[in-house]
Amino acid sequence: MATDNWINVKQDPESGIETIRAHFEGHAYDPHWHDSYLIGFTEQGVQQFHCRKELHNSTAGQVFMLEPGEIHDGYAPAPGGFTYSMLYLDPQWIERELRALFENAPDHCQPSFDKTLPCEPGLMPCIVNAVLALQHNELRMVRQASLDALLERLSRQLLWRTRDAVDPRLPSVVIRARDYLHGHFQQDINLEDLAHACGVDRFRLSRAFKAAFGLAPHAYLVQLRLAQARRLLANGWPPAHVAIDLGFADQSHLGRWFRRAYGFTPAIYRRSCTNLQDHW
Repeated sequence: MATDNWINVKQDPESGIETIRAHFEGHAYDPHWHDSYLIGFTEQGVQQFHCRKELHNSTAGQVFMLEPGEIHDGYAPAPGGFTYSMLYLDPQWIERELRALFENAPDHCQPSFDKTLPCEPGLMPCIVNAVLALQHNELRMVRQASLDALLERLSRQLLWRTRDAVDPRLPSVVIRARDYLHGHFQQDINLEDLAHACGVDRFRLSRAFKAAFGLAPHAYLVQLRLAQARRLLANGWPPAHVAIDLGFADQSHLGRWFRRAYGFTPAIYRRSCTNLQDHW
Protein backbone atom coordinates (compact mmCIF):
# COMPACT_ATOMS: atom_id res chain seq x y z
CA MET A 1 0.00 0.00 0.00
CA ALA A 2 1.39 3.40 -1.01
CA THR A 3 2.25 5.85 1.74
CA ASP A 4 3.52 9.39 1.95
CA ASN A 5 6.60 8.35 3.91
CA TRP A 6 9.94 9.74 2.74
CA ILE A 7 13.54 9.87 3.99
CA ASN A 8 16.55 11.97 2.97
CA VAL A 9 19.94 10.72 4.22
CA LYS A 10 23.32 12.39 3.80
CA GLN A 11 26.76 11.71 5.27
CA ASP A 12 29.33 14.45 5.81
CA PRO A 13 32.56 13.18 4.16
CA GLU A 14 34.86 14.90 6.65
CA SER A 15 33.31 14.12 10.04
CA GLY A 16 31.30 11.05 9.00
CA ILE A 17 28.24 12.57 10.67
CA GLU A 18 24.95 11.48 9.12
CA THR A 19 21.96 13.75 8.80
CA ILE A 20 18.46 12.45 8.26
CA ARG A 21 15.27 14.31 7.50
CA ALA A 22 12.22 12.07 7.30
CA HIS A 23 8.43 11.92 7.37
CA PHE A 24 6.36 8.95 8.52
CA GLU A 25 2.68 8.20 8.82
CA GLY A 26 1.44 5.36 11.02
CA HIS A 27 4.14 2.79 11.78
CA ALA A 28 7.63 4.17 11.20
CA TYR A 29 10.08 1.50 12.36
CA ASP A 30 10.42 -1.52 14.64
CA PRO A 31 12.41 -1.51 17.91
CA HIS A 32 16.11 -1.08 17.12
CA TRP A 33 19.22 0.78 18.25
CA HIS A 34 22.14 2.67 16.76
CA ASP A 35 25.80 2.72 17.74
CA SER A 36 25.76 6.53 17.44
CA TYR A 37 24.46 9.36 19.59
CA LEU A 38 21.14 10.53 18.10
CA ILE A 39 20.27 14.21 18.46
CA GLY A 40 17.29 15.64 16.64
CA PHE A 41 14.00 17.48 16.81
CA THR A 42 10.44 16.97 15.66
CA GLU A 43 9.44 19.46 12.99
CA GLN A 44 5.77 18.62 12.60
CA GLY A 45 3.16 16.31 14.12
CA VAL A 46 3.57 13.90 17.02
CA GLN A 47 6.46 11.42 17.09
CA GLN A 48 5.68 8.62 19.53
CA PHE A 49 8.34 6.13 20.61
CA HIS A 50 9.39 3.86 23.45
CA CYS A 51 12.82 4.37 25.01
CA ARG A 52 14.23 3.67 28.49
CA LYS A 53 11.06 1.69 29.20
CA GLU A 54 8.90 4.81 28.79
CA LEU A 55 6.49 6.01 26.11
CA HIS A 56 7.53 9.42 24.78
CA ASN A 57 5.59 11.91 22.69
CA SER A 58 7.75 14.43 20.86
CA THR A 59 5.77 17.29 19.33
CA ALA A 60 6.80 20.11 16.98
CA GLY A 61 9.80 21.95 18.37
CA GLN A 62 10.76 19.20 20.83
CA VAL A 63 14.36 18.00 20.95
CA PHE A 64 15.07 14.29 21.49
CA MET A 65 18.38 12.63 22.35
CA LEU A 66 19.35 8.95 22.48
CA GLU A 67 22.59 7.28 23.50
CA PRO A 68 24.27 4.45 21.57
CA GLY A 69 22.53 1.15 22.17
CA GLU A 70 19.25 2.61 23.42
CA ILE A 71 16.38 0.62 21.94
CA HIS A 72 13.58 2.69 20.44
CA ASP A 73 10.77 2.39 17.92
CA GLY A 74 8.68 4.96 16.06
CA TYR A 75 5.02 5.62 15.36
CA ALA A 76 2.77 8.47 14.27
CA PRO A 77 -0.36 8.32 16.47
CA ALA A 78 -2.13 11.26 14.79
CA PRO A 79 -3.29 11.88 11.19
CA GLY A 80 -0.73 13.67 9.07
CA GLY A 81 2.20 11.79 10.58
CA PHE A 82 5.37 13.43 11.81
CA THR A 83 8.49 14.97 10.32
CA TYR A 84 11.87 15.13 12.03
CA SER A 85 15.51 16.01 11.46
CA MET A 86 18.35 14.21 13.20
CA LEU A 87 22.13 13.97 13.53
CA TYR A 88 23.99 10.68 14.01
CA LEU A 89 27.16 11.47 15.99
CA ASP A 90 29.88 8.83 16.20
CA PRO A 91 30.81 8.15 19.87
CA GLN A 92 34.54 8.48 19.22
CA TRP A 93 34.02 11.75 17.36
CA ILE A 94 31.78 13.32 20.00
CA GLU A 95 34.07 12.30 22.86
CA ARG A 96 37.19 13.56 21.07
CA GLU A 97 35.57 16.89 20.23
CA LEU A 98 34.17 17.39 23.72
CA ARG A 99 37.54 16.72 25.30
CA ALA A 100 39.18 19.17 22.90
CA LEU A 101 36.63 21.87 23.69
CA PHE A 102 36.36 21.26 27.43
CA GLU A 103 39.56 20.49 29.29
CA ASN A 104 37.71 19.57 32.49
CA ALA A 105 36.07 16.47 30.96
CA PRO A 106 36.72 13.58 33.38
CA ASP A 107 39.03 10.73 32.40
CA HIS A 108 37.82 7.16 31.83
CA CYS A 109 34.25 8.40 31.29
CA GLN A 110 31.92 8.79 28.35
CA PRO A 111 29.14 11.33 27.75
CA SER A 112 25.59 10.40 28.69
CA PHE A 113 22.18 12.07 28.31
CA ASP A 114 20.14 12.72 31.42
CA LYS A 115 16.81 12.97 29.58
CA THR A 116 15.42 11.65 26.32
CA LEU A 117 13.28 14.77 25.84
CA PRO A 118 15.29 17.63 27.37
CA CYS A 119 13.87 21.06 28.17
CA GLU A 120 16.61 23.31 26.80
CA PRO A 121 15.20 26.07 24.53
CA GLY A 122 18.60 27.05 23.16
CA LEU A 123 19.45 23.55 21.96
CA MET A 124 17.10 23.26 18.99
CA PRO A 125 18.49 26.26 17.03
CA CYS A 126 21.96 24.72 17.36
CA ILE A 127 20.69 21.39 16.01
CA VAL A 128 18.90 23.14 13.14
CA ASN A 129 22.03 25.08 12.16
CA ALA A 130 24.21 21.96 12.27
CA VAL A 131 21.74 19.91 10.21
CA LEU A 132 21.43 22.63 7.55
CA ALA A 133 25.18 23.22 7.37
CA LEU A 134 25.87 19.53 6.82
CA GLN A 135 22.97 18.84 4.47
CA HIS A 136 23.78 21.85 2.27
CA ASN A 137 27.52 21.11 2.30
CA GLU A 138 28.46 24.57 3.54
CA LEU A 139 32.08 25.70 3.75
CA ARG A 140 34.19 23.53 6.06
CA MET A 141 34.61 26.41 8.50
CA VAL A 142 30.84 26.97 8.60
CA ARG A 143 30.19 23.27 9.23
CA GLN A 144 32.78 23.18 12.00
CA ALA A 145 31.44 26.34 13.65
CA SER A 146 27.89 24.95 13.67
CA LEU A 147 29.08 21.69 15.25
CA ASP A 148 31.16 23.52 17.86
CA ALA A 149 28.13 25.62 18.82
CA LEU A 150 26.06 22.45 19.11
CA LEU A 151 28.65 20.77 21.32
CA GLU A 152 28.90 23.81 23.56
CA ARG A 153 25.15 23.89 24.09
CA LEU A 154 24.98 20.11 24.35
CA SER A 155 27.55 20.11 27.14
CA ARG A 156 24.93 21.67 29.41
CA GLN A 157 22.82 18.51 29.04
CA LEU A 158 25.59 15.96 29.47
CA LEU A 159 26.45 13.67 32.30
CA TRP A 160 29.66 11.64 32.42
CA ARG A 161 29.49 7.97 33.29
CA THR A 162 32.26 5.46 33.81
CA ARG A 163 33.28 3.82 30.57
CA ASP A 164 32.18 0.21 30.11
CA ALA A 165 30.83 0.06 33.67
CA VAL A 166 28.74 -3.05 34.28
CA ASP A 167 25.18 -2.16 35.18
CA PRO A 168 24.68 -3.70 38.64
CA ARG A 169 20.99 -4.20 37.85
CA LEU A 170 21.78 -6.72 35.11
CA PRO A 171 22.07 -10.41 36.07
CA SER A 172 25.47 -11.91 35.28
CA VAL A 173 23.90 -14.45 32.92
CA VAL A 174 22.47 -11.61 30.82
CA ILE A 175 25.85 -9.89 30.63
CA ARG A 176 27.50 -13.13 29.52
CA ALA A 177 24.83 -13.66 26.87
CA ARG A 178 25.20 -10.11 25.54
CA ASP A 179 28.99 -10.42 25.36
CA TYR A 180 28.72 -13.79 23.61
CA LEU A 181 26.37 -12.34 20.98
CA HIS A 182 28.71 -9.40 20.38
CA GLY A 183 31.60 -11.81 19.86
CA HIS A 184 29.75 -14.23 17.55
CA PHE A 185 27.15 -12.13 15.72
CA GLN A 186 28.27 -13.28 12.26
CA GLN A 187 27.67 -16.92 13.17
CA ASP A 188 24.38 -18.85 12.95
CA ILE A 189 23.91 -19.09 16.72
CA ASN A 190 20.96 -20.98 18.16
CA LEU A 191 19.50 -20.56 21.62
CA GLU A 192 20.97 -23.84 22.80
CA ASP A 193 24.48 -22.66 21.88
CA LEU A 194 23.92 -19.38 23.70
CA ALA A 195 22.40 -21.02 26.77
CA HIS A 196 25.22 -23.56 26.96
CA ALA A 197 27.81 -20.77 26.79
CA CYS A 198 26.03 -19.01 29.66
CA GLY A 199 25.44 -22.11 31.78
CA VAL A 200 21.67 -21.78 31.96
CA ASP A 201 18.62 -23.24 30.19
CA ARG A 202 17.35 -21.37 27.14
CA PHE A 203 13.92 -20.57 28.58
CA ARG A 204 15.31 -18.83 31.64
CA LEU A 205 17.91 -17.06 29.50
CA SER A 206 15.32 -15.76 27.01
CA ARG A 207 13.09 -14.38 29.78
CA ALA A 208 15.98 -12.68 31.59
CA PHE A 209 17.47 -11.28 28.39
CA LYS A 210 14.22 -9.75 27.19
CA ALA A 211 13.51 -8.28 30.62
CA ALA A 212 16.94 -6.63 30.61
CA PHE A 213 17.16 -5.34 27.04
CA GLY A 214 13.60 -5.25 25.73
CA LEU A 215 14.51 -7.64 22.92
CA ALA A 216 14.73 -11.42 22.72
CA PRO A 217 18.23 -12.79 22.01
CA HIS A 218 17.44 -13.45 18.33
CA ALA A 219 16.18 -9.88 17.83
CA TYR A 220 19.26 -8.51 19.59
CA LEU A 221 21.45 -10.59 17.27
CA VAL A 222 19.69 -9.11 14.22
CA GLN A 223 20.31 -5.60 15.56
CA LEU A 224 24.02 -6.33 15.95
CA ARG A 225 24.15 -7.44 12.34
CA LEU A 226 22.21 -4.39 11.15
CA ALA A 227 24.53 -2.02 12.99
CA GLN A 228 27.49 -3.63 11.24
CA ALA A 229 25.58 -3.55 7.94
CA ARG A 230 25.28 0.24 8.20
CA ARG A 231 29.04 0.56 8.71
CA LEU A 232 29.86 -1.68 5.74
CA LEU A 233 27.32 -0.02 3.43
CA ALA A 234 28.61 3.44 4.36
CA ASN A 235 32.07 2.21 3.33
CA GLY A 236 30.75 1.22 -0.08
CA TRP A 237 30.13 -2.52 0.30
CA PRO A 238 27.40 -3.79 -2.07
CA PRO A 239 24.29 -5.00 -0.20
CA ALA A 240 24.68 -8.53 -1.55
CA HIS A 241 28.21 -8.78 -0.12
CA VAL A 242 27.06 -7.33 3.20
CA ALA A 243 24.28 -9.91 3.44
CA ILE A 244 26.71 -12.80 2.87
CA ASP A 245 29.33 -11.45 5.28
CA LEU A 246 26.85 -10.97 8.13
CA GLY A 247 25.02 -14.27 7.84
CA PHE A 248 21.74 -13.15 6.25
CA ALA A 249 20.16 -15.67 3.90
CA ASP A 250 20.48 -13.30 0.93
CA GLN A 251 20.21 -9.63 -0.03
CA SER A 252 16.40 -9.68 0.20
CA HIS A 253 16.61 -11.04 3.74
CA LEU A 254 18.94 -8.19 4.74
CA GLY A 255 16.68 -5.70 2.99
CA ARG A 256 13.56 -6.77 4.85
CA TRP A 257 15.22 -6.38 8.28
CA PHE A 258 16.94 -3.14 7.28
CA ARG A 259 13.68 -1.50 6.17
CA ARG A 260 11.88 -2.60 9.32
CA ALA A 261 14.54 -1.04 11.52
CA TYR A 262 15.42 2.12 9.59
CA GLY A 263 12.61 2.79 7.13
CA PHE A 264 14.73 2.62 3.95
CA THR A 265 16.63 0.04 1.92
CA PRO A 266 20.33 -0.88 2.15
CA ALA A 267 20.83 0.34 -1.43
CA ILE A 268 19.36 3.77 -0.65
CA TYR A 269 21.53 4.07 2.46
CA ARG A 270 24.70 3.05 0.58
CA ARG A 271 23.95 5.48 -2.25
CA SER A 272 23.26 8.33 0.20
CA CYS A 273 26.58 7.80 1.98
CA THR A 274 28.80 7.08 -1.03
CA ASN A 275 27.01 8.23 -4.24
CA LEU A 276 27.64 4.70 -5.57
CA GLN A 277 24.95 2.94 -7.55
CA ASP A 278 24.10 -0.74 -7.13
CA HIS A 279 24.14 -2.89 -10.26
CA TRP A 280 21.68 -5.75 -10.17
